[in-house]
Amino acid sequence: MELGRMCLLHVHAISAIVLLLHISCGACANVTRCVEREREALLAIKQDLVINSTRLSSWGAEAINQDCCAWEGVHCDHLTGHVDQLHLGGEVLSSQGELLDYIPFKGTLSPKLIELQQLVYIDLSSNRLQPSPIPGFIGSLSHMRYLDLSEAGFVGEIPYHELGNLTHLQYLDLSSSDFTNSIEFFSWLPHLSSLKYLDLSFVNLSNVFDWPETVNKLHNLRNLTLYGCQLPPPIISSTTLSDKNTSQTLAFVDLSKNSLTSSLFKWLCNINATLALLNLSHNKLSGSLPDCIGNMSSLTHLNLSGNQLEGRIPDSFAKLCSLQELVISSCNLSGHISNFFESSCAQNSLEILDLTSNNFTGSFPDMTRFQALRELYLRRNKLNGTIPESIGNMSKLETIGVSHNDLEGVITEAHFSKLSKLGFLYLSSNFLVLDFHSEWIPPFQLESLVLNSCKMGPLFPKWLQTQKNLRQLSLSDVGISDTIPSWFWDLSHNKLELDLSCNEIKGTFADLRFEFAYQPEVNLSWNQLQGPIPSFLSKASAVDLSNNKFSKLYSFLCSTNVSNLNYLDLSSNYISGELPDCWKHFENLVFLDLSNNTFSGKIPSTMGSLSSIETLKLDDNMFMGELPSSLKNCTKLRAFDLENNELSGPILEWLGVGV
Repeated sequence: MELGRMCLLHVHAISAIVLLLHISCGACANVTRCVEREREALLAIKQDLVINSTRLSSWGAEAINQDCCAWEGVHCDHLTGHVDQLHLGGEVLSSQGELLDYIPFKGTLSPKLIELQQLVYIDLSSNRLQPSPIPGFIGSLSHMRYLDLSEAGFVGEIPYHELGNLTHLQYLDLSSSDFTNSIEFFSWLPHLSSLKYLDLSFVNLSNVFDWPETVNKLHNLRNLTLYGCQLPPPIISSTTLSDKNTSQTLAFVDLSKNSLTSSLFKWLCNINATLALLNLSHNKLSGSLPDCIGNMSSLTHLNLSGNQLEGRIPDSFAKLCSLQELVISSCNLSGHISNFFESSCAQNSLEILDLTSNNFTGSFPDMTRFQALRELYLRRNKLNGTIPESIGNMSKLETIGVSHNDLEGVITEAHFSKLSKLGFLYLSSNFLVLDFHSEWIPPFQLESLVLNSCKMGPLFPKWLQTQKNLRQLSLSDVGISDTIPSWFWDLSHNKLELDLSCNEIKGTFADLRFEFAYQPEVNLSWNQLQGPIPSFLSKASAVDLSNNKFSKLYSFLCSTNVSNLNYLDLSSNYISGELPDCWKHFENLVFLDLSNNTFSGKIPSTMGSLSSIETLKLDDNMFMGELPSSLKNCTKLRAFDLENNELSGPILEWLGVGV
């Protein structure tokens, strides 16, 4: 979640580069611009690519396609007519940067590329080119400023001596590639003296110990992304920390998912003046957080989650007045939660705060000073007391996540009075009571509502009827003892994850006529529902009806021709009689539990059609006779429970091979 948001900032880090490269040609629409030699080179490039779409259909020799500057993915200088940009990434993006499609190219990269000597921009990312080293001829494109070969299929040795000719290169992305000489390449990087953006994510750098010293030598570098590189704890020497060797330009640093220790702070705190984004999540940082982080006065985004930290948030954090996002989840930090809110000067900037899964204590803080706050995550701490009604005045809040604490008290309409933007609400596993007027119309439209173990029964909350965008609804153990109202199923017109387990919900589905628009996950276990299981549930992707009083199965199983159901638990109900022989349409089923009912007769042969089944529980029934030989087709079966039945005959030879 937070990594995705932080990565968006990398776009801002290179916006100056992209704007520099982008030239609008609208005023030159009537100028003939295509250079014949370059058009032929482009056709040769197309010839060596394997294309399973019409994506390069505009690249042709026909008269109508003579102007190669009008071809998809090609951009030309509006004065010279030379091709200066190639946009051939596998991800097809909109003008706003949104992913529209994924159409990767295969094949190889033609050496005819060197005919395009005026290229300043190449994007070949996210393709499936034939595995091979980066061709050295790319180094002859001496005007290159932007080079993205990430996840393109290049492997083996990086031709770094040839790439040394790219003295104007400002943007380099070689992430998600399997290189064999990454140690030598990284040490050589300072030869690219103009480099501003470097992304080597998922390139193995496990034996590069002096990488901070190399980074210091990249005097123009602003964005450094080494996510998931297996980076070891670095060697920090006095030379590395020397003022004259310290980077004065680094603004965006993502070193998440490595093996870095707290020794790294010696280097980071030396470059604190320029840092705007710092992501050290999922490393091996330990001990207390250093006070020097508070000196990073330009910091807007800080992510330290998933480390082995301890102690309090340093008082120096109060000086981070530009902070927009602070994520320190799953770090074992402690201390009184209100200290940060009372002292921080980021009240006008902080938009996202995530302190999930720590040991913070104290009463729920007064956050009304933080009117810019959009997302609040305080889940899995040790907070107590009540949630103040003043939270309802924080009109920009989109997410409230405070589940798994010791909060208590009554939640009323006042807590949401101005929260028209609220989309995600997580209050579960506290000691809260929700008391809303029966005719209350909330100001928000929720996408996710999780209230497990809060008290809001005994009737179904009528205000839920107003929520049209729900994708997750979890009301487990909330004290509902009502029947399910007819309007309730209209909520599942979206792809919904639904959990109403552990209540006292009663009634039947006998007269219900309904069809899911999508394949939701439905958990109605541990209730008092009875009668036949409705057929519409067979269109769900997962169904748990265990520990109810359902008595009939036939319409559920036998009224469908297609089912995407992968999880089905009907255990501990009142279903009796022979098991219907209607399993051939459930080939996606992975888990099936029919235990603790009173099924009788033979196990039907169509159960051999469950080609994806891994767990099959038929125990504690009254099945008799021999196992059908068709079950040998269930080759993925790993757990098979038949105990406490009346089965007879020999144990089949195949049984137990995978179980």
